[in-house]
Amino acid sequence: MQYVHPEYLTSAEELSKLIDQDPSFDTLRIYDTSVVLKPHPPGYRAESGYNDYLGGHIPGAAFLDLKDKLSDTRSGLGFTLAKPEQLQQGFRAAGIGHSSRVVLYSSGHMMWATRAWWMLHSAGHTQVSVLNGGLKTWQAKGQPLEQGEITYPPGDFSVEMNSALWADKNEVLAAIDDADICTINALSPGVYSGSAEMHYGRKGHITNSRNVYYDDVLKEGCFRSASELNQLFTAKGVMQKPRVIAYCGGGISATIDALALTLLGHKHVAVYDGSMSEWVKDENLPLVVGTDT
Repeated sequence: MQYVHPEYLTSAEELSKLIDQDPSFDTLRIYDTSVVLKPHPPGYRAESGYNDYLGGHIPGAAFLDLKDKLSDTRSGLGFTLAKPEQLQQGFRAAGIGHSSRVVLYSSGHMMWATRAWWMLHSAGHTQVSVLNGGLKTWQAKGQPLEQGEITYPPGDFSVEMNSALWADKNEVLAAIDDADICTINALSPGVYSGSAEMHYGRKGHITNSRNVYYDDVLKEGCFRSASELNQLFTAKGVMQKPRVIAYCGGGISATIDALALTLLGHKHVAVYDGSMSEWVKDENLPLVVGTDT
């Protein structure tokens, strides 16, 4: 079994060849999308990965600021998808054009790159991929790093949002009793069940959602094979449903699950952008403590 969309991932070897083929970066655009999570009980505090980027990044890579420039910082949540106008302004300022070949990576967990991929893909860009395994795999393959800031000339990318790739609170609430929709929680089993100390304000998971832990989707920091992913999601009853909504704490790690399903060819996958950070704020919205039913 092979990925239906292998073009959504790029290996370290493939990226090295892309750099060799376009050493002047006429169309190639590489971005470090890193965000650093610092413990802030009962959860985490997000900080920009910009300083780490300056200390060492893939040659020719610029920094893409997910935390501030590409998020709606007024929402009161950790990360909220910005309006199309802000996204377009941010992508253009970063140097992304219609003809750009975009490769995204993170120096930490790959979830930041998959979040950026989901954003850019949903905005209508057709040539964007994630460096499978991120910076760690790049270095493990003996590839070089460079220091300092790289910037690209402004781009001309125009955002055309596909709203079907995102779900809001009302859609997730309606999905609880919809047999055609499988809602999946990408958080760790302990956070999902409510047994872990870490939580987002209220413990548990959204009623009828299944747990597909984002790290189970990966092996040594890279996406598992198509057959392994298919087995994992089928065992959870995900592949059998016409539509899937993935959520997590703040719409970040859910994009690991969402991209995995998209690699397999599932055609109707959405990410609940507000995720638990939004859901827990409304005491009327149901949460269940315990494991899968």
